[in-house]
Amino acid sequence: MPELRLLRWLVTGLALVMGLGMIALVALLWMRLGQPVLPDLPDAIALPAGSRANAVTFARDWIVVVTDAGEVLLYDRSGALRDRVQP
Repeated sequence: MPELRLLRWLVTGLALVMGLGMIALVALLWMRLGQPVLPDLPDAIALPAGSRANAVTFARDWIVVVTDAGEVLLYDRSGALRDRVQP
């Protein structure tokens, strides 16, 4: 019966590896989902009155903000509004 002993060790090892994998996945999801949804806007950027940021993209020279009304605001790194687009 040495084959059954080997099979039992293989099944036990597989169960341990699967358990450790599940713990790693849960830990990874917990760390990732615990992060803030949007990064904070720099203090130099002032959004138009009554609008909220729904999406923020930081490019090399620009900061792009999409508001809750769907308007796209393009700021330079100093915080000055350069363009407004209503798609």
